[in-house]
Amino acid sequence: MRQGSGTAGGNSKTSGGQDASKKSQEVPAEDFDIDMDAPETEKAAVAIQSQFRKFQTKKKTDDKS
Repeated sequence: MRQGSGTAGGNSKTSGGQDASKKSQEVPAEDFDIDMDAPETEKAAVAIQSQFRKFQTKKKTDDKS
């Protein structure tokens, strides 16, 4: 959740700001070969979507209170 966001944000601003941008340019998205028709991929996608929906629901209820 939000436990590590403060420390991670601080580290990227002070020491890793430039390094992070260089790393993202070195790895093109085409290097990943994921079989989108595999049952494991579908299960993983469903699990990720489920967790994201839970996060959004919790975020909405936290904003209201």
